[in-house]
Amino acid sequence: MEREAGWTDNVFAENPDFDTPRIRSALDRAVSQLVGVPMVRGHLDYGLPNILPDGVIDWQHHGMVPLGYDTALALEIIPFKGGTKGYLATSEQRRRYLDELSEVAHATTGQPLIRHLGAYLLVKALFFLALMKPTDPARTDKHLKWHYRRHQFVELEQYERTGAVDTVCLPALDAFAAQHGSGHP
Repeated sequence: MEREAGWTDNVFAENPDFDTPRIRSALDRAVSQLVGVPMVRGHLDYGLPNILPDGVIDWQHHGMVPLGYDTALALEIIPFKGGTKGYLATSEQRRRYLDELSEVAHATTGQPLIRHLGAYLLVKALFFLALMKPTDPARTDKHLKWHYRRHQFVELEQYERTGAVDTVCLPALDAFAAQHGSGHP
């Protein structure tokens, strides 16, 4: 699952310093947490920028994912995007959304979705690095976003400690840039 949903091979090729026993162990833990969750066809990049009133766009990365992977992450992934599109979700909106999804998942599969959120977020953080490494040194915006997403993934040691990820604790792109520089190569 994680090899497809997280585009692991691509991410490790572009970020060889991430191909470590520690990161592989965290990914293995996420995958083992998801054993028994039904697999379904998924979008893989399902989020607010790709959800329009008339349908969902940007299907080039679709594949098999655990049930709820796309929908559970729709609001949780806002901090990973790093863009300036203005998408925000309050803690209350996120909680209500996840509670409703969990209720439906529990009624359908006997498992609340919230139980899998940490594993889903770890794999999604890996996915956000796929095909991301900039090749043009002049594109400082791309370099900043790549460094930001690398930082977000590396900072997910909260998953290693607790099995959960609280995206509220992740810095916004502007805060990251102010603290770490512009991401110039």
